[in-house]
Amino acid sequence: MRSLHLEKKGLRGLAIAESFAPNSSNSILSGIVMRRDFIIDDFVFGSATLGGDDATDSILKMYGELDRPDVSYVLISGLIVSMYNIIDIKKLFDSLQIPIIGVSYNDSLGIEDAIKHHFPNSSESKIFEYNKLNKREKITLHTSHDIFVRKEGCTLNDVKHLLNDITLHGSIPEPIRVSQLLAKRLFEKGLSF
Repeated sequence: MRSLHLEKKGLRGLAIAESFAPNSSNSILSGIVMRRDFIIDDFVFGSATLGGDDATDSILKMYGELDRPDVSYVLISGLIVSMYNIIDIKKLFDSLQIPIIGVSYNDSLGIEDAIKHHFPNSSESKIFEYNKLNKREKITLHTSHDIFVRKEGCTLNDVKHLLNDITLHGSIPEPIRVSQLLAKRLFEKGLSF
């Protein structure tokens, strides 16, 4: 299991967030490379189909387009994006060989019923992908906010340390907050990737 190298001031991560409207066909995925000291190093963009199964491959493509071997981890705002487009965190880790962290902000009892409702003819494959995800683990940040994480390739203790370092206030880590703002603005401008 690779370490997150938390001792490195210049530790770089790729933070990915999305923006979409329920009546869109695609979401915009925004990725920023940010150092642990909050210096932004790079941007990359992609898209995912609402209700589709392409978010994992879109993230792999975004990472490849960056061509940044100095990126040490990937931080994703949610692993279920774009109206049940489920990200395969194990596939990301197996392909990239760096820690992958999915962050969410609300407790949940699961989404199987919602999947069955939205995908009456194809819910089995979606539920299979959903069940491949690890259980979420709760972390209480130094800001006193709780967040929920799924991880591959790193320890929960390292994730907590990292997220405390890169969360300035509230519950949203700064790289994800910036990536969300960027995705929202690009979506509002009607851009597509």
